[in-house]
This record gives sequence, structure tokens and C-alpha cells, in this order.
Amino acid sequence: MSIRVDDNVMEEMITRLGFKPFFQQQASSAMADASHANSYPARVAGIERSGITVWSMLGERHVPSSILTRFDDIVVGDWLLLDRDVHRPLLRLQRQTLLARKAPGPKVDTQAIAANIDTLLIVSSCNLDFNPARLERYLSLALAAGIMPLIVLTKADLEEDPDEYRQAAQKLGSGIVVETVDARSINSLDRLLAWFSPGETLAMVGSSGVGKTTLANTLGAPLAAVGAIREADHKGRHTTTARSMHRLPSGALLIDNPGIRELQLAGGDEGINALFDDIAAFADCRFANCSHSGEPGCGVQRAIDDGNLDARRLASYHKLLAEQRRNSETLAEKRKRDRETGKLYKRIVEGKAVHRRNRQPG
Repeated sequence: MSIRVDDNVMEEMITRLGFKPFFQQQASSAMADASHANSYPARVAGIERSGITVWSMLGERHVPSSILTRFDDIVVGDWLLLDRDVHRPLLRLQRQTLLARKAPGPKVDTQAIAANIDTLLIVSSCNLDFNPARLERYLSLALAAGIMPLIVLTKADLEEDPDEYRQAAQKLGSGIVVETVDARSINSLDRLLAWFSPGETLAMVGSSGVGKTTLANTLGAPLAAVGAIREADHKGRHTTTARSMHRLPSGALLIDNPGIRELQLAGGDEGINALFDDIAAFADCRFANCSHSGEPGCGVQRAIDDGNLDARRLASYHKLLAEQRRNSETLAEKRKRDRETGKLYKRIVEGKAVHRRNRQPG
């Protein structure tokens, strides 16, 4: 017996779980096929070693790792179609957005962080943690994924002039929205509520100690331990150790992420170019292929000399672009090696099969 998702239930899912038309259309099309007729949509709300937690119109359910063998790249926020009888995943719906980075360390791969996010809360604080270069990385990451970025600067109550930090953050990109808040005060968070409407999915990124957990708690997410920051460097201890999704009283969904200490870009140039569009605006250069690295007649360098562009910003642009292209080339080389290795294995297997056939008595 298949589950028929009527209009009322579908509307409830859209509101409560972020099951928007993009996913609704995919699910309806898949469930029209006999192979997926006896299925229902569910959203991944948590990932543990033992399996995944999903939310659906049937409630919350734990799906053990033993039946996830076909789906080794599931992340929090994904939408799945599950078999109604045994609750085994049959299909992962196409993602609308995917927050991803280059895998940390020497491993040559892309690591997915969370899927189907509408808004990315980039959390920093009004103290020594404020780092424009780090914020530019997060902004590039969000823009490359097609996710709306929102910079949230916490600990505004501890600074005499928090607006100074807000103005500095707004200079990191045209149209970037920045809010300064006291993460412990619900009244201070009123200005964020426009992004926390029912069915909207948000995620938080930021280094340890900036107040992500406190912010989540004040917004109504389940309480978690909050670690104190060190006075010497204003850095904090990790208090969140796994990605998970939380329902908020506003009806929005919040994905919390552990502090990301190493964040390297792995996508295309789109996010970087979108963030540094001011550099392109000054690129009235003598040479069409000017790299803005000291060539004569460079409009970007002229803008820096005239005080219209920050030299730090150009240096950050060059650094992120070089890193992204280096990582992209490395990933492309890995995929090429994998394809060549696969072809080699196929030839070996086929050669052994021919050899066995030739040895058989005629």
C-alpha cells in the first residue's frame, strides 16, 4: 500500500520540513513509477555512526547504517524516498543547494557539509575573533553554493562600538547583510526573525567560541553545553561535535555545525568572483588578460593607489582564487586517475576472462 500525499499533508510538510515545490515535483514524478510507488519522502535530520535520523509525515525514525550501503554520501538536510514497509532509502532527491568544501588534510576529495540550505548564518564576534579573510572564505563558500549569506556578529553587548565591526563586515561584498547581536538576548535577535520563517532551512558556520551554540539556544534549539572562551585569545572550546537539524519555535529549521578549523574552497570561481565584484568594477586595465599583479596600466592597482580599493582585499582575492584553482586542478587530476585506474582494472578482468576461456578444453 503506497502513501498518497494529499494537498493538506503536503502543505504541512512544506511548512514544517522545508518540502518545497522543488522537492515535491521530484517526489511526485518518482512515486509515479512502480519502483517507488510504495515510498514516502523523509528529510535527514541527523547523522550518527549507527545510522541516520529522518523526519517525515510519519514522525521521527532511525535508519540503521546496515541499509544505507547504496547511499554513502548522505548529509543533513537531504531529502530521501524511503520504502514504506522496511524504511529503506530508495532514492535521494536532487539537492537544491549543497554546502561543500575540499576535504581537510592531504585527502584529495570534496566533503559535503549540509544540503538544501536557504540561508547560511556566518557567525563571528565583535572581538579578536573577527577576521575579514575568514569571513570572505565563508561568503565565497555560500555564494558558490547559491545560498543566501547572512553575517551575524555576536558579543555586541561587550563592545563599546560594535558598529565598527558591522561596517567592516559590510565592506566584504556588495549587498552583504550584517547584523550585530547579543546571542543571549531574544530581544536582540528580533532583527534575525525575518530569515526564520516556517519551512526555511538555515545553517550556522563559524569558528569555536563565537557563540553559535548560545545563538541556537536563544533561538529555541535544544540546549547544548556552552564552553567559555579563553581570555588570552578570545577563542573557545568546541561544544558541538556533530551536525544535526533542530526545529525552532518560529517553524524554521536550523542546522548546527561543529567549528570548522580548516576551510578550503573546492568549487568554481563563481563564488569568489561574485564576492569580489568590486575588483571587476575597477578592472579597466591596459591588457585584457591583466592579472592585477603589477602589470602596467592596471586599473585595479590604480584604484588601490587612489584609495578606492583596499590592498588587503586584492591580496585576499588572489589568495582564494589561487587556492580554489589549485584544489580544482588536484580534484580533476584525481578523477582522471580514477577513470584511468578503472579502465585498467576492466582490461585486466577482461584479459583474465579471455585467458580462462582459452584454457578450457575444446
